[in-house]
Formats: sequence, structure tokens, C-alpha cells
Amino acid sequence: MYRIHIQNATEQAFVPTVTELRRWAKQTLQKRIKSAELTIRIIDQAEMTRLNETFRHKKGPTNVLSFPFDELEGVSFKVPPIGDLAICADVVNREAAEQDKSAEAHWAHMVVHGVLHLLGYDHQEESEAEKMETEEIAILQSFGFNDPYDLGSTP
Repeated sequence: MYRIHIQNATEQAFVPTVTELRRWAKQTLQKRIKSAELTIRIIDQAEMTRLNETFRHKKGPTNVLSFPFDELEGVSFKVPPIGDLAICADVVNREAAEQDKSAEAHWAHMVVHGVLHLLGYDHQEESEAEKMETEEIAILQSFGFNDPYDLGSTP
């Protein structure tokens, strides 16, 4: 069972539907974890800037931040929480345009990327990055999207 909560705290022109966001997250979770609960919060640049500066100590906004849930000793959940994602609509839409990708494809990539982080994937080391990118590409291709790392491909 998957519980995927969507919070839209922006009035951005383009944000995928709740159905699309949930589908992308759920299909990323499937085959990797039996059940999970997470929240996806769509935010503006100001909120993302505060989060990025507070938690990563980096100036300005970024596209997606993952906040993994820290397990509580002795506490069990029927549907285990894995964490939260914050996705900045302004940044994602701007990046899609700059990279000549469809906004939908780039949004799907940000959801997949964030969910994989919540599942423990990382890209700090080259071998980890290769494994994570391979997963992202396969998942996105299952949605009908091109390789997000091939900037020469069309959306």
C-alpha cells in the first residue's frame, strides 16, 4: 500500500495533476518497497530558498529536496513513512525550458529522483550516481519519457 500526499503551496502556471504526481511516485516505489507513505509539497522559490539555505547551507533555490524519515526506535507503522519531497515549481519549469524538455518530463524526473533519494539512493560518489541515473532512466522510459541526462534528446 502506498499513501502519497500532495500539497500544492504555489500558484505556478504549470504543475502536473495530483494523479500524475502520485502515479510517478507510486511506480518509482513499486518493486523497491512493499508499502510507503510520503508527502510531495510543491513550493515557490522563496520557500525553496529558505529550505535549501537551512538544510543544505546553499544559497538560492534548487529543484527538489528530499527529507528522509528518521525511524523511531520501538515504533512501527502499518504503512511506513519514508519522508517528504519539496519540489520548486518555478525552478523545475525554468529548467525544463532551458533544457528544451517538456515540463511534464522534467517534473516526472524530479519526482523519480526525489523518491529514489528517500529510498536511499544517492549520487555523491560516481558509482552511486551511475546506479541512481540508470534507475531514473529506466523508470522514466517506462513512462514514455526520454533519458533526462541526454540533453540532446527531444522531450
